[in-house]
Amino acid sequence: MHVTLRQLRVFEHVARTLSYTRAAEQLHLSQPAVSMQVRQLEEALGLPLFEKLGKRIHLTEAGREMAHYSQAISQQLREAEEVITALKGLRRGRLRISVATTANSFATRLLAAFSRAHEGAGFSLDVTNRKSLLDQLAANETDLVIMGKPPEGLDLEATAFMENPLVIVAPPDHLLIGEAGPIPLSRIQRETFVVRELASGTRIAMERFFQQRGIHLQAGMEMTSNEAIKQAVEAGLGLGIVSIHTLELELETRRLAILGVEGFPILRHWYVVHCKGKRLSPVAEAFRQFLLGPEARGFAQLPAPPPI
Repeated sequence: MHVTLRQLRVFEHVARTLSYTRAAEQLHLSQPAVSMQVRQLEEALGLPLFEKLGKRIHLTEAGREMAHYSQAISQQLREAEEVITALKGLRRGRLRISVATTANSFATRLLAAFSRAHEGAGFSLDVTNRKSLLDQLAANETDLVIMGKPPEGLDLEATAFMENPLVIVAPPDHLLIGEAGPIPLSRIQRETFVVRELASGTRIAMERFFQQRGIHLQAGMEMTSNEAIKQAVEAGLGLGIVSIHTLELELETRRLAILGVEGFPILRHWYVVHCKGKRLSPVAEAFRQFLLGPEARGFAQLPAPPPI
């Protein structure tokens, strides 16, 4: 059986996305080139790896088996690369880190501070949503992830390193601004909220908080980013719940204000996460220890919530 690493890499992307088009986009190849690599792999194996049902492709039994082994081979190659990088030391290492969109407000500060102490180390930073972060961890495509607490039952190592308070924000001319607190949750229930998408950690924490207290919120619009929520709240489309870490500029310019609501802020934490059993490179382990140390907290500027 003559199989090339290039064929396995292309096949792994097609198997994960179940789309020749998306695999081609991820690999920066043409779709015919991706199809050719898969076809050559099938010829080498003597079995079809995909079958087309309607407009969608599915893995055959041979395809599922090959996907399992190709993932294992890719992981071993990445580990080999990390071991070789480790032999070169911190100054030659490269860190792949992915962060939740909410955490981007301070993640770049942390990376800048860390890089000043480790000149020569390289970084790749991906800012994306919670689902993509979990997908990257499952596929071992990143070294470390900064996110809210991941779901239970996943084969991950997650360590809290910083508080992440969630607050309710309103436009500065809202009727509740300046009201003697704490503002009752029953009063908040009458307001319309701009909310994050269902898979968002902020949305999950918000719904759990209100459900435990028997409060039903009126969700007017659903947004896929904190920036969109802040802009919608500023435009008067409703109240919003966001991490206090994202509000530095809006509070300084008085474009938004924090409401002093009963039970708020909702106290969550930021976690540094990696696959359980993953062998971290020296630069990745050094950055993880940096996050867990006291100096990292100083780079996440935390506006004070209003007095209750």
